[in-house]
Amino acid sequence: MLLCQNPINLIRYLMILRVNSSLVYFPRYISIELSSILGCIIANRLPTNESYIWRKALDIKSKLGFYPHIVDKPWPIEAVLFVYPGKKTYGRGEFIFWELKLFGESADHGFFLESILPAMEEASYISDPEVNYPNSLWGSFDIHSVYVAHGGEWENLVNEGILNLRYQASPFHWSDGLDMEKEYKEPTRLAWVTPFNINKRPRIDSKKSGNKNKPQQNLLLGDIISSLLDRIKILGYDPDNLVDSLSVPEIMELADQVTVMHSKFENAHNSPSGCRIGSQILSYIPEPLIPYLQLASILHIGKYTHFGCGTFSLIRSTSDLVGSAIPK
Repeated sequence: MLLCQNPINLIRYLMILRVNSSLVYFPRYISIELSSILGCIIANRLPTNESYIWRKALDIKSKLGFYPHIVDKPWPIEAVLFVYPGKKTYGRGEFIFWELKLFGESADHGFFLESILPAMEEASYISDPEVNYPNSLWGSFDIHSVYVAHGGEWENLVNEGILNLRYQASPFHWSDGLDMEKEYKEPTRLAWVTPFNINKRPRIDSKKSGNKNKPQQNLLLGDIISSLLDRIKILGYDPDNLVDSLSVPEIMELADQVTVMHSKFENAHNSPSGCRIGSQILSYIPEPLIPYLQLASILHIGKYTHFGCGTFSLIRSTSDLVGSAIPK
C-alpha cells in the first residue's frame, strides 16, 4: 500500500557530523542538550519579534542555559531531533548521525537553510564556557554532509561542507513512491529504537464488579495504533483521509485481535522521566496494519517526540530488521 495523495507534510534531514577533537563524550541526555543548544542559537540569530516566540518556548534563563524542566514541545515549531543510537564516546574522524524532521507548516526548507543549518554550524565551533565542558561535543565537530529523504532514498544537500543551493526540498518528497509494505515478511517482534512514553487505553475488566475501566497492564498493539492516530491529529491531519485502505474503526478492530506473547521493558534512564525501552513479541501483525506501524516509526508517537522518543523497528528475527526506523 502506498500512502495516499495527501500525505503529511514532512521534510527529513539526515545530518552527519565528523568529530574533529581527540575525544568526545556524549552527554547523558544528548537529544535534550542538542535541542536546547540549537534552539538557543536559533533564537539568538532571529529578529526580535521571532526571537521572542522561540525564547518563550525555550524558557531560556541564560544565554545558552539548559531547560529547567522538560516539556513535550520546547521549540515553537513541529520538529523531531532523532539522534541515532550509537556509542557514548567518539574519537577524531568518527561520524555521528542524527535526523531532523520538520512537520506540517514547519516543513520549510527555507527556514532550515536560513536558521537551522547556520545554527548547527555555529554549534560546531562555539566556544561558550557554558557548553564547552571537558570533552564536549559542542565546538568539536564539522558538518560532514546533509541528506534529504526522497521516498526510500537519501539525496545529497551538503557534501564535505559544500551546500547545493540548487536543491529544492519538498514536504512531499519523503513519501514520493514510498511503498510501506515492500518486502515485509511477517514481522512479529516490535523493538523500540528510542525510549517511549505512551498512554495505555482503558479497558473493561468483566471479572471485577461494576466493570470499571482501568489501564492495560501490557502495552498492546491497539495502544500503539491509538497513539499513532493521536499523533496524526496533533499534526493537523485526519487519520481517515491519510491512507486509502481502512477506516479508523477497522484499524482498531484489527489491532485488538493481536495478543502480546512476551514483553521485556525497563526504565530508560537516559531520557525524560516515565519513558521505557525494550521489545515485545506479538502473536502476529495483520498485514494491513504494517503500513500504519511503519508510519508510526517515521512520525514518532507518544510523549517527548521532539527528543526522538517513540520510534521502533519491526523485526522478523533477532538478525533480520524489517522496516527499521534508521535508514540504510
